[in-house]
Amino acid sequence: MVPQPDPTLQYYHLGDFELQSGEILPSAFVAYRTYGSPTNPCVVYPTWFSGKIIAGNEWLISTPEHPHRRALDPAKYFIVVPALFGNGESTSPSNTSGPKGGANLPKTTYYDNVRAQHTLLTVGLGITDQIAVVGWSMGAAQTFQWASQYPDMVKLAVPFCGAARTSLHNWVFLEGLKATLRADKAGSQGQYLKETQEQPQVGLRAFGRVYASWGFSQTFYREKVYELQMGIRGLEEFMVQFWESWALSLDTDNVLHMMWTWQNGDIAAQPLYAGESRLESERMTDRGLGKPGAGDKEDELAFERALNGIQAKVLIMPGRTDLYFPPEDSQIEKDYLGEKAELKVIESIWGHFAGGPFDSEVDAQFIDDAIYTFFKQNGF
Repeated sequence: MVPQPDPTLQYYHLGDFELQSGEILPSAFVAYRTYGSPTNPCVVYPTWFSGKIIAGNEWLISTPEHPHRRALDPAKYFIVVPALFGNGESTSPSNTSGPKGGANLPKTTYYDNVRAQHTLLTVGLGITDQIAVVGWSMGAAQTFQWASQYPDMVKLAVPFCGAARTSLHNWVFLEGLKATLRADKAGSQGQYLKETQEQPQVGLRAFGRVYASWGFSQTFYREKVYELQMGIRGLEEFMVQFWESWALSLDTDNVLHMMWTWQNGDIAAQPLYAGESRLESERMTDRGLGKPGAGDKEDELAFERALNGIQAKVLIMPGRTDLYFPPEDSQIEKDYLGEKAELKVIESIWGHFAGGPFDSEVDAQFIDDAIYTFFKQNGF
């Protein structure tokens, strides 16, 4: 289904798009927005979990609202911000009707997302030169995916507060979040809007409260940053005003679709690298992390091959207190990448949200400066 026209966005139509699983995403499209001239070098900047193109990504782009940003400057670069499948702007459960709409929308991997974005760039926008890719969280996962999936095209990659594969610990976190939604009787069958046309309010509130202990760090709460910098008095008010408010704004089917993509994230799960690993035997669409034997030696060798296959220079920026993607995991990626990669830790108490569009201007400035310097050092 074509979404209602949004004058701030553009849409690239893919037609019936075959997925990595062999299923067809019907009448698929990628929502995107561009900044700057297409004659400039291209920077791809994908969205993140639940993030929208403008509200979620513009904070790092030099615009009248953010005039002090230097790295992503539309005067120097052609910046393309594509939306993740499931975010509500690109093809998603919420904007797809028919038998494959809603909760029945075929699941999409990072591989599927990046192949669609590659088609947008090369066919839709005519970009053939090497590009840079940057991204936060699920956007960071797409950054790693781009660099491994199209190694000849990606010159520079900057994933921050994200990972090349979803860790077992991160997978468990997401299982807990899914359980909050499925425990709500309004959504126990996974068809959240089909019968009642209502979202599972109780489940979404619980979803927000579980997320609350993961998004920010222990130090963030101990020092009451939510009061000192965000102006919300009291922990309960913070839970309601920030976390529940955000959760209640979400479409549950979209959330579950994106969480499936997140849980199954692994750059090794693609034809170039999977080889004889379990990732190949599972058709590279279900890592089976909840199954006995997941993450065995063959899977690890495939992951090493995928990182070795990256030709780009990579700047990896984990957050010091990120509970999803800790620096220790990023160090593994750095070790496999070798001299192609630089590891620069964001020294912040804002946890995972050090890398996002929130109220930590110090962290935003650190990320902006690091990307600016990285681009300049590598002649981009």
